[in-house]
Parts: sequence; structure tokens; C-alpha cells
Amino acid sequence: MKPQILLRSSLALASLLLSVHSAAADNGHSSRKHLQVERVRVDEEIAIEDPVSVARAAKVKDAMLHAWSSYEKFAWGFDELQPQTKDGVDTFGGLGATVVDALDTLFIMGLNEQFQRARQWVATSLDFNKDYDASVFETTIRILGGLLSAHDLSGDKMFLEKATELADRLLPAWNTPSGINLNRVNLATGQAHNANGKYTVLAEVGTEQLEFIALSQRTNDTKYQQKVENVIKKLQKSFPVDGLVPINIDPKTGRPSPSIITFGGGGDSFYEYLLKAWVQGNKTEAVNFYREMWETSIVKGLQSLIRRTTPSSYAYICEKDGNTLIDTMDELACFVPGMLALGSPGFAPRQAKRILSLAEELARTCYNFYQMTKTKLAGENYGFNPGKDISLNTPYNILRPETVESLFYLWRLTGNNTYREFAWNIFQAFEKHSKLKTGYVGLEDVNTGEQDNLQQSFFLAETLKYLYLLFSPPSVIPLDQWVFNTEAHPLKIVTRTTGPNNSG
Repeated sequence: MKPQILLRSSLALASLLLSVHSAAADNGHSSRKHLQVERVRVDEEIAIEDPVSVARAAKVKDAMLHAWSSYEKFAWGFDELQPQTKDGVDTFGGLGATVVDALDTLFIMGLNEQFQRARQWVATSLDFNKDYDASVFETTIRILGGLLSAHDLSGDKMFLEKATELADRLLPAWNTPSGINLNRVNLATGQAHNANGKYTVLAEVGTEQLEFIALSQRTNDTKYQQKVENVIKKLQKSFPVDGLVPINIDPKTGRPSPSIITFGGGGDSFYEYLLKAWVQGNKTEAVNFYREMWETSIVKGLQSLIRRTTPSSYAYICEKDGNTLIDTMDELACFVPGMLALGSPGFAPRQAKRILSLAEELARTCYNFYQMTKTKLAGENYGFNPGKDISLNTPYNILRPETVESLFYLWRLTGNNTYREFAWNIFQAFEKHSKLKTGYVGLEDVNTGEQDNLQQSFFLAETLKYLYLLFSPPSVIPLDQWVFNTEAHPLKIVTRTTGPNNSG
């Protein structure tokens, strides 16, 4: 690799870190002396970063530029790009999902011109007064999370103002007898309902906490935090002994109804946010109830769902229906190894080692989901049968991030370069099978290579961000200062001194 390329990449990373800390300083969280010390530390760390990783980070940045430029050219202002037909589609009500989802990735990668164009669109064209029944879950993690992260990184208060307006339009969803939110709300009228019958899905009630708590902290208005923490306290009252919550929640009573238990779609991010709300509050006594619930779900719950294949002994996570374990696992559940790695230091040493070991086992399985197909890209769902190890149930791939997310956490927590190599192989498979001249697409079938026609906004928000961070120094978005929401939007960790229903 040429020295000048290494230098440019190093300077870009240094610029990012300084801009992040400068934004924090503008908000009263840092000092000039701290910035000077940080600059020396960052320069030293980048200087010793290996050239291979620097080159790989640059390749991922090129991929982001290609995805973003294609979106700008063919789908500007639409939610998502359709690369095959070279047009845009409003999959989220015309909220510019790709623009908002990509903001922090652009910022982190030092793509300043692109970030400024995105910022201008948000300031002048992002309109929430739409007669549209928005998904509370998707709108929170993508749009609200993206705006809050852009604010935390850049210090630009315009993003916070937009986030506040959006949250106010979402709040009517929590006006139920139990305080458990409904899953749809009309952004113009405030009318809320459940899209699929009487129940709200577990992930839909347990994946707004980080964003609404962050908003209360940034605005000094506790109403957002109160709404989402009331949900957790309500669920805590009927929390199962094993911490495994069925995915159907009745918003009238606030209680779960008999239904599937899963760490895949429908359950996944509820467990993720129990851990991350504790991290977000800086692991203080005020937020220990989150950690306690999470530990119950992991130690008594998750580990009871673990089985291993024959003959190769791949660990996997079953689903559960009543008392019956179902030998199937979503690729979505491949976030679990990263969650376990992130949460492992909070255990006593011996238990922490066991949890981290399980994380590494599950990551090996998830990586094999990729390696066992002809394209080396994972399908959506897998089955497990005695003597046959792993079989592909659902063959499509939509550019999902969960496995590279877990590889990111495992690399950060262990320093094991194997996880970077796994991630690089996955990135190369995306480049080979999903890249078009007009953007990136998913695959209808990971064995035939048949392509779909959608560049998912989370490919820019999550997949490429985690890949970039895997090949960047750990001081780029350090995990002791930032917590990622489930859409990979980093939010600043703020120490909490008071519990639910109080400020702080």
C-alpha cells in the first residue's frame, strides 16, 4: 500500500475523532486540554494501526460512497433506492430514511460534503406532518435514532429539534390503559392502533428506550423517558423466572400472551435494549434494574435455548413454543454474540469467561451461515437436524448487518484478529454478489445469486458502519463513551443518577 494513501486515511480518522470531541466540547462535555491530550493519543494509535486494516477501511468507505452516490443520483429524497430500476421508493412514508439513516456513517467516515448535503435536506425537506401510519419501532430506530446520533456527533442542534418534533408525534402511541405502546401512529393526526390485531410485538415495545431516554437527557424534558421506562417497569411486574418473554404483548393489560419465544425477529432487540439501557446510563445503580432483567434473560433463559449440532457441534439458539424447543434460528439472532460480548464484563470473572465463550461459539455458527452458501452470503433462516448440522430454510439475503455487528463487538472485546478476517470475507462477498453500477442489492437466493431490487437503508446505517469500524482503531466511537442503538446509531453515554420517572 502506498504511504500517501495510509496518511490520508490516518488523517481522516484523526479528523473524525477531533470533530467528535469538538462537538462534545461545544456541548460542555469536554475541555481544550482534554482535546489536546486526545489528539496526541489518536495520532499515536493511528500511527501503529496496520496498513492492511487501513486499506480495508478505505475499501469499505468506497463502498459507502458508491451506495450513497447511487442513492443521491437515482432516489434523492425517497426512503430507499431501487438500483435495478434506477428509482426510489417510499417504504417508510417518505421520511427520507436513507438520508437520515446514513447521516452518522457519513460523519464517522469523514465524508463531509455528503454529510452537509444530507444535513441540508433534513433541515429543509424533512417533513413529519404526513397522513401516514408510521411504525413506531421502525421510525424510532431509523429516523429518531439517526437524528439523535447526528446531533451527538456533530453538535448541530437542528437535528435535536427535528428529533423532538418527531418524538412528540410518536408519543400518542403510548396512550393505552397499561402504558404499553401501540405499534402504529398517524404522524399527522396522532391516531394510534395496532396493525395486526390486539397485540404489540415484544420488540416493538422494548426498542424505544435508548432513543427516548437520550431525548429526555438532551432536552431536559422527562416525558419521553417516562413513557418508555413505564413499559419496562410494567413488563418487570410479570417478568418470567427465566426472563424469556413471549412476543405478543397486550397493550390493554400490559401482560404477555402465550406465543413464541425468540431471540430472532419479534423478540431480538428487547433483550438488546435491556443491556444497552444499562450501558447508556453508565452502569449506575439507577439503571441496574435493566442489567438485572438482562442477566436473568441470559443466564436462566438464553442458555436454556442453546443446542449444538451433530456432527460439527455448532452452537445455535432455538425458538420456544410453550415447552417445545424449535430447532430454527434467524440470521437476525446473530446479533446475540455481540450482545453477549458487550455484556460479559459485567459478570464475575468465571461467569464472564463462560458468556464470552458462548458468544464466540455462536459467532462461529453465524459466520458459517455465510460460508455454507454458494455466494458466501447468509440466508434469512436456518434449521438444524441431527447428523446434518445446518440447513438453509429461507434463502434470501437483504444486506443484513447482524453478523458483522457481532464480529465488531468480539473484535473490540477480545482483540482477536480472526473476527476482522471473517468480516473482510463477508464484505468481499457483498462486493462480488450485491454490488451493481447503480448501488447495492440483496439476493433472492444466496445459492443461485438471483438479485432483488432494493438497497436497504440499514446497509448504509449498520452493515457498512460496522465493517468500517472493524478496520478502524478502537478510539473511533469508543465503547466506553458511546452506545449503539439497534440501527447502529451511536448515542453518547450519559451517567444517570436517578431511576425511572425522574430526570437524570
